[in-house]
Amino acid sequence: MDLKHIRNFSIIAHIDHGKSTLADRMLEITKTIEVRKMRDQVLDSMELERERGITIKMQPVRMIYHPDNIEIFKYLNLQSNSEFILNLIDTPGHIDFSYEVSRALKAVEGSILLVDSTQGVQAQTLTTLNMARNAGLKIIPVLSKIDSPLARIEEVKEEVVNLLDCDPDEILLVSGKTGEGVDNLLQEIIKRVPSPTSPCAPLLKGEGRFGVGPESQRSGEVLRALVFDFKYSNHKGVIVFVRILDGKIKKGDNIQFSISGEKFTALEVGTFSPEETPRDSLQAGDTGYIVTGIKKPGIASVGDTITMSKNPVPPIEGYAKPLPVVWASVFPEDADDFLELKLALGKLKLSDSAFSYEEESSGSLGRGFRSGFLGMLHLEIITERLRREFNLNLVITTPSITYEVLKKNGKKEKVYSPYFFPDDNDIVSVFEPWVNVKIITPAKYLGNIMQLIFDHEGEVGDTENFGDTRSSISVKMPLRELMRNFFDELKSTSSGYGSISYEIEGMREANVTRLDILVADEVIPAFSRVVSAKRVEEEAEKAVEKLHSILPRQMFVTKIQGKANNRIISSRTIQAFRKDVTGYLYGGDITRKNKLLDKQKKGKKKMKDRGRVNISQDVFLKMMRSEL
Repeated sequence: MDLKHIRNFSIIAHIDHGKSTLADRMLEITKTIEVRKMRDQVLDSMELERERGITIKMQPVRMIYHPDNIEIFKYLNLQSNSEFILNLIDTPGHIDFSYEVSRALKAVEGSILLVDSTQGVQAQTLTTLNMARNAGLKIIPVLSKIDSPLARIEEVKEEVVNLLDCDPDEILLVSGKTGEGVDNLLQEIIKRVPSPTSPCAPLLKGEGRFGVGPESQRSGEVLRALVFDFKYSNHKGVIVFVRILDGKIKKGDNIQFSISGEKFTALEVGTFSPEETPRDSLQAGDTGYIVTGIKKPGIASVGDTITMSKNPVPPIEGYAKPLPVVWASVFPEDADDFLELKLALGKLKLSDSAFSYEEESSGSLGRGFRSGFLGMLHLEIITERLRREFNLNLVITTPSITYEVLKKNGKKEKVYSPYFFPDDNDIVSVFEPWVNVKIITPAKYLGNIMQLIFDHEGEVGDTENFGDTRSSISVKMPLRELMRNFFDELKSTSSGYGSISYEIEGMREANVTRLDILVADEVIPAFSRVVSAKRVEEEAEKAVEKLHSILPRQMFVTKIQGKANNRIISSRTIQAFRKDVTGYLYGGDITRKNKLLDKQKKGKKKMKDRGRVNISQDVFLKMMRSEL
């Protein structure tokens, strides 16, 4: 098909602004999915996505659209009654999955900036907009949920106009629920989003978004396909999701990855409708998939370029490698499941390249993996997938961030796990990451939010009015404090109206210490954490009280203690179960009862001296979720 009839675009927005619902209506109007197969959030294929009502993984889909409006063809100077191919990539809205959004933007020429007309511009809206602008995309502003009685259309329009410096008439109005305005939106996508560049034009002319190859490779058959995602199939191996930039690829072609150099044969090529649909070939401008048959890890990578083996070109500029923000150790509850956990992590890595892991061992928990995640939600999603998809029972340590520690012996080391954080008497200084935070909130909650920022060691910068009733606050704070329930507390303080986005700023010196939790005089590594030295007693009391409330009673008296700076600073006791050993006695001398009670007392004392508390997976999970 002529490239003038192809449009590649994505939908970007804050979480819960209606991206998936709008995509549903697009699929209905273009008849991409049969009516009998339609369901809510049809592009959210994961069970977790449907349960939580959020998009976790980007999802591409190919739609064929026949516009009824003949003016479109006149506007584009094209023959009437022709069809258009619309390649959509639906993206996540939560801040933890910003990396997914950045990958999607590399494969399109335009983006729909979707803003909820009941909520207005949110902090994550600003983040995704900046990504799209930096990628050089055409932005189409759209207000969603216009059918809601809470919609503030004119007020939110003004916010978008101020944000984009655009004409109010450029802002489109849609309802993903009723379908109002969606057909008009599809027509505007065709008008406003530029078609892909002609095959090989950037390569031959030395121009364009995606760079060039050496002079000797600017002739002959050229293929460049940008890998923006991939997944793993037990039967087909690695399946890469690609945007074809130049040339053409068909089943049976001998191709290779530019970065890894791995050569392979395309076992199958196709597009997403939204399920994988085999096709004869993919050409420049298409978004689709290639079945590689490769079953080795580490070969495919996001941002790599696929090219012809006989006429290879160098890789185009790809993506920045995602950097983990939160670290947690993952251990199998049953030591015999270690190899299964290792295999499961490897498979998940093939479908989610944004998390990392490496093997580690713990004296009390055995062998496991230290894993890095993009945020707390990302951590919870990955661990939940391990349990559901691979039927694994896991122990997850308290999430932490990366600290740089200068020790008295002159060595400087990075500490990813609280359990390995040195004792205070071995430390000269500690450095921790700080973040730049943007908060948008109704002005009436500003006072309470300022107190919340102060409680989390934040430094308030510029405060600006955002529209008539809202304010935008710039804040710098330790990443440690941002992860300490700041998201939930902000939502609570602002009655759910506050929104937040952040980016890593750099490292600053920190005043922190390690807090250990002991159960029956034994340190439980999974409960260790690094906390502010000013708040260590408060955190110890909170953790001990939490564990005391959820840990089941044992057959012997069990102490739960919080320890920091080589001293116990918090303690609670769980009383033992006590069997009525004299219940069967009837009459007789009192000495018979005393003898049985003394025997029971000695047995309890022996169990206390020798006993060990087996902490169930449920307890570990509840303690971790208290941090989310």
